This record gives sequence, C-alpha cells and structure tokens, in this order.
Amino acid sequence: MDFFQTLLITLVIFGVLVMGYALIAGSGVAKAQKRRMEALRLRHSESLDAKVESQFKRALAARKPKAYKVAGSGSRIDALAMRLNRTGKNWTVTQYLYASIGLGLGIAVLIFIFSRAPLLSLGVGLFIGAGLPHMVVGRLINKRTNAFVTKFPDGIELLVRGLRSGLPVTETLQIVSTEVPGPVGYEFKSVIDRIKVGKTMEDALQDTADKLGIAEFNFFTITLAIQRETGGNLAETLSNLADVLRKRAQMKLKIRAMSSESKASAYIVGALPFLVFFAILYINPDYMMTFFTDDRLIVAGLGAGCWMGIGVFIMAKMVNFEI
Repeated sequence: MDFFQTLLITLVIFGVLVMGYALIAGSGVAKAQKRRMEALRLRHSESLDAKVESQFKRALAARKPKAYKVAGSGSRIDALAMRLNRTGKNWTVTQYLYASIGLGLGIAVLIFIFSRAPLLSLGVGLFIGAGLPHMVVGRLINKRTNAFVTKFPDGIELLVRGLRSGLPVTETLQIVSTEVPGPVGYEFKSVIDRIKVGKTMEDALQDTADKLGIAEFNFFTITLAIQRETGGNLAETLSNLADVLRKRAQMKLKIRAMSSESKASAYIVGALPFLVFFAILYINPDYMMTFFTDDRLIVAGLGAGCWMGIGVFIMAKMVNFEI
C-alpha cells in the first residue's frame, strides 16, 4: 500500500467519523419542531405567565430582523472583519491574512529545513498559519469581553443613578461613556456618536449589540426596547438588570472554580502525548526522526493528531458550561 492509498483511507475514516457525529448531533429539525410546539403552548395556554412570555416573544419578533441575524454572516470576510473589530484593535482583514500567510510559510520553511519532508512541512505550516492567528484573535475577544462584562453592571448602576436624578437617557449614556473606563466607556461613546449623526437610540444600541455579540449587552438593549414600548420605571428595571448581571457573573465564577480540577486534568491528558514525544526525541533523536521522513509514519502522526484534537475538543465541551 503506497502513501496516497494510506492517506485516502485516513481521510475516508475521518470523514465517516465526522458524518457520524453530525447524525448523532441532529440536523436541527427536531429543535425547530420543539420551538413550534413551545410557541403553540404559549399561545393557547391559560396561564398568565405563559401569556406574558408569549407577548414578550412577539415584541422581540416585531423588532428589526437584524436583531436575530448573526453579525457578519453575509460572508466569511465580513465575519472575519467583525471578529477583528471585537478585539478592540485596529486590525484589518488584509493585515490578518498577510500575517497568517507569512506565519504559515515561515513555519513550513523552518520544518522543511530540518526534516526535508515537504508534506509534513506543508501540513504543519497550514495548521499553524490558520490556527494560531485564529486562537490569538479569540483570546483577545475573550479578554475584552470579560473586561466589558466586569465593568458593565457598574455602568448600568451609574445609568440608574442618573435616571433617578432626573436626567434623560441620552445624557446618562454620555456620562457613562466618560466615567466608566475600558471597553464599556468606549462602546457607550460609540452609541452616543451614532445618536449624534441621526440614528435612534434603539438602532444605535442594536448596532453595538451586533458588533459585540455579548449576552449581557443584548439583555440591556432588549430591556430598553421593551420598556420604551410598554412603559414603566426604567430606573428600577435597569437596577434589577444590574443585580441579575452581578449574580450571573458570580455564578460563572462558581462554575469556573468547580470545573477547575476537570480542566487541569484535560490539560494534562492533552499535553502528555506531546511531552512524551519531545522527551523521546531529546533522548533518542534518530529513533523519532523517522516520523519526519517516513511517509507512513507521517500519515500515522497526522491521524493521531486528528484523534488528539477530537479528544481535546470533547473534553473542552465537557467542562465548558454556559450561563
């Protein structure tokens, strides 16, 4: 069996595994049917809570369709531009692509110099060139999101104090943009800038919500929109929202502490094969260098890497809880 036949068999096995996972996970038809049944239940129920929930969902559905459209879903370039924008850096898509291509080519050239294996060099170069920048951007987005979520309840409480003192909403948003540091002040300043150029407050807040993609800010946007439609005490509503967001953050910290042991075990299990590989490579280089020259061992190594990636992904999903 030559190299290409082995590679073809590996790809077929991997494709069968992916298809099996897709079949097990479901195509979404059952979820759609469940949503329709839930809508019918709320519509025809005699319970007051169910009727209020049904009215709330209808009010949300009456808003602009872009409120439920994933920002950047028109094309992959738009989605990438939105991800770069969420980092808070002034990076462009062109700079990101140039950095990815340069990193991939550099890694591929370095590995080819030491191993003289073109297939391995190309595979590792593509993997690192495409994966490492994506991971860096994701980490920056998570860091900025955490900073925003941490300071956001303080901004809402400042907004509540301004409303209780008699100030209008737009002026209190201006105060929040100047008094609260970090991403919260920056995003509220962008809301004020959109209002100054003629947009309504709802549209300005929705644009920022689409840009950020943060659940806490979506709660804030929906709260303001519903309150302007139904009326009521906005200060009291926002005060309750700030309390809910603080309790939500506390629950996240509790879950993070409870799952820290499982995460540490996942890190150790995921890193152990690579540590053993490099330890043996340091002790007996001639024995391990065949993984960089023999085509069969290269295919076996790539297959093992795919299996390790699937295992790490499953372990990450097992210890990741959404609140």
